[in-house]
Amino acid sequence: MFTGIVQGIASVQALTDQPGLRSFTLAFPSGFGAGLAVGASVAVDGVCLTVTALEGSGNGNEQARFDVMQQSLGLTTLAGLQRGSHVNVERAARDGAEIGGHPLSGHIDFMGRVVQVRRPENNHVLRIAVQAPWMRYVFAKGYIAVNGCSLTVSEAQREAGGAGWFEVWLIPETLRATTFAEKAEGAAVNIEIERQTQVFVDTVRDAIDERLGPLRQAVEALLQQQGQSLDDLARPVALPPR
Repeated sequence: MFTGIVQGIASVQALTDQPGLRSFTLAFPSGFGAGLAVGASVAVDGVCLTVTALEGSGNGNEQARFDVMQQSLGLTTLAGLQRGSHVNVERAARDGAEIGGHPLSGHIDFMGRVVQVRRPENNHVLRIAVQAPWMRYVFAKGYIAVNGCSLTVSEAQREAGGAGWFEVWLIPETLRATTFAEKAEGAAVNIEIERQTQVFVDTVRDAIDERLGPLRQAVEALLQQQGQSLDDLARPVALPPR
């Protein structure tokens, strides 16, 4: 498990591609790798990976090698890494660790895409496009993880067909501690939805489907005329205070 609080920015030092597998070596910021062992878990841009080897470094930063299988490459941004790329990193949470963000599994659900970047004074706003059906789990004031960073959704809009977008506002400290300042329009990002929200929405949807039965199509048509859908009925109204 991870907390969603990025602990540093690592850089890709080496890449090796084999059929169905990519191996890469990361150089960590000073002190990040203290006590790290082979077999330990590290979230790399939100993806839970296992350390396969520890390597020395001439610049004083510890290095570690990771292997990424084909399924993860197809689902995440790790397939697009190049030598010199920067990534957010967080070590697995220990028992009793403070959850400064929200609990993350390190299992990416889908890739979103930055479609707009705005820079109000002392702020940085990213608008991220979401594909269907994942938008049903994203709503204003809810939690979401973007490249392993726990963030609060400021605004969200679902469009016809189930796709949509959400926005996150980033303070200067978040920009300093993560790679978000490097993200331009068109950049892909890893998204992990908040699990409690997913369970809630899916449970309500199942209950609605069970109760409506053969009336479902008629109800969906009526809601569509009003610019709504069954997903709107299944969305939680609010989350408890953090």
